[in-house]
Amino acid sequence: MSTPELIGTKSEEDGVELVILRHPPVNAVNSALLDQLDSRLKAIAGDSRTRCVVLTGDGQYFCAGADVKEMAVLGKEKAPEIQARGQALFQRLADLRCPTLAAINGLAVGGGLELALACDIRVCADSAKLGAPEVGLGLLPAYGGTQRLPRLVGPAKAKELIFTAALVPGAEALRIGLVNKVVPSGQELRAARDMAHTIAQKAPRAVAGAKRAIHEGLDRTVGEGLAAETQAFLSEVMGSSDLDEGIAAFVERRPPKFTGA
Repeated sequence: MSTPELIGTKSEEDGVELVILRHPPVNAVNSALLDQLDSRLKAIAGDSRTRCVVLTGDGQYFCAGADVKEMAVLGKEKAPEIQARGQALFQRLADLRCPTLAAINGLAVGGGLELALACDIRVCADSAKLGAPEVGLGLLPAYGGTQRLPRLVGPAKAKELIFTAALVPGAEALRIGLVNKVVPSGQELRAARDMAHTIAQKAPRAVAGAKRAIHEGLDRTVGEGLAAETQAFLSEVMGSSDLDEGIAAFVERRPPKFTGA
């Protein structure tokens, strides 16, 4: 029996790539989904035409976390292997050269929250709920959650969310900085796509350089961060055709046409 397609894709104009989790009923993360998502991310990383990625869940949920039933079947012996693979995969998502956005509908909990945390920007439905309930199952967030969540909301709030396993609604997630934007339920994908297309129309090398400088400067001294910024400026911006086009378009008072060169 062939493995069902658990990852849907759609290529849109401007180089925006839509990646859709399709594992009903709650888009739980199992081994097959990890394999297929890994393949898709590798393809995206190797395609210079992709300027922005939007990740979302099909149906009523973004992602309700790891497939606990699969974990029970595989047993503790396989757990370290699965954890290492999931952590590496989510890091692959975080390391994509192009920006990534999560369009969060329904639930983003456990591994689903960690998947959203690995994205650069999160757009959330007002009816959505987000959280890290792992300790209620005798687990801990091990796909990067213990590291990315405190960097986003601060260590004290991250400890509260992880230790209590509490779920927070969209409005609270926005207040604490867990998500970037909250929209009425059903409009989260449209809002994320609109933002993705806005980003995709900017100079790709400049956007990629800014993303790299931000990531490399985190948890470093300001001086080290400034060095990373300078390196990104020199390697991505200076000498690029897009810089020439941006300046020419400004002088000529017309929209720029960036090619990523």
